[in-house]
Amino acid sequence: MQLLRGAVRSYAWGSRTALARIQGRPVPSDHPEAEIWLGAHPADSAHVVHEGGSTPLLTLIDGDPGTHLGGSAQHFESRLPYLLKLLAAEEPLSLQAHPSSAQAREGFARENAAGVPIDSPVRNYRDPNHKPELIVALTEFEALAGFRRPTDTVELLDALAVPALGGYRTLLAAQPDASGLRTVFTSWITLPGQALDDILPAVAQGCIDYLSGPARSDGGRFAAEARTLLELGESYPGDAGVLAALLLNRVTLTPGQGLYLDAGNLHAYLRGTGVEIMANSDNVLRGGLTPKHVDVPELLRVLDFEPADLSPITPGADDRPTYMYSTPAPEFALSRTAVAAGETVAVPGSGPRILLCTSGTVVAATKGTQFGLTVPQGSSAWIPAADESVTVTAESGEAEVFVASVGRV
Repeated sequence: MQLLRGAVRSYAWGSRTALARIQGRPVPSDHPEAEIWLGAHPADSAHVVHEGGSTPLLTLIDGDPGTHLGGSAQHFESRLPYLLKLLAAEEPLSLQAHPSSAQAREGFARENAAGVPIDSPVRNYRDPNHKPELIVALTEFEALAGFRRPTDTVELLDALAVPALGGYRTLLAAQPDASGLRTVFTSWITLPGQALDDILPAVAQGCIDYLSGPARSDGGRFAAEARTLLELGESYPGDAGVLAALLLNRVTLTPGQGLYLDAGNLHAYLRGTGVEIMANSDNVLRGGLTPKHVDVPELLRVLDFEPADLSPITPGADDRPTYMYSTPAPEFALSRTAVAAGETVAVPGSGPRILLCTSGTVVAATKGTQFGLTVPQGSSAWIPAADESVTVTAESGEAEVFVASVGRV
């Protein structure tokens, strides 16, 4: 077991304070920091820290997969199957979805055959893997995720009362199912620029009128949605993704709550800080709200238009000290443990694990060791499969740790 130094990723939507503050570094940071990657992804591997320097985790695993991965090596082609991240969104991420395993394999082979370089900015499939993901909130975390039930979207459109949306409202009311959602979404996401220049200001005005209405009959039921549309419209003027946001569930997670997103689930994180775990993939199909490569036809190929009621995963009062966030993904499992001052608890799971301390300081130890490894807030540790019976002790005050491990295979 050794300390793990994550790879900091700077994207425009990141925060200059959130991740630096968690890790006890000076704020503001020089650049917006969006993610800290804790894993062995070829694009940016974390480093295992040792006396005299550090070594990429990817290199260690490649050199001795049996020791580091244990039995999971044979299931996942001798690679760590998950990627753990600390994520901080100051501004909205792109409107995006991830492919299924079959779609990823086909798309990866297709782009390879076409000669698209792996590092090309117009590449959609950088590996042949799917990318289910789970986000757990450290702060209040806001997102758009999954297509809302069409009947509720009809009520939203009625509340905004935008004449230019009347025909779409009628279509969705007559066909309140996945086919209706596909038709409306496809129409909106492919609107030409001039049409968007006409309709988006009208939508913004509808939101303003709704929010300022003194006698809203619905009690402000769609206030969060209206504010989000205004914010997106201001950040991404003329972007069809703003219209698409009308069709998605608006979700707010409180600290400790999680949200699982499977293949084909259209989503966009809006703001907040959280711990994210996903299959070890970098495949993203974008539809808007970004200056990055947008491929609408490919996005339409992978989207799941079935309405989704994405209820947050919520730990109960009896789930102390450890709560397991259950998902169907075989590549990963995630737990959160609250450790009282001076208390020692077992680290859940087995096999290759990454321990991330998000508050306080813990001392991690394996059975039979005389000295433990101190893991302060914002730091992490690599636990190879060969290390069993790991415990953590809160050094002073209460601490919180997340543990990533391989899921059920």
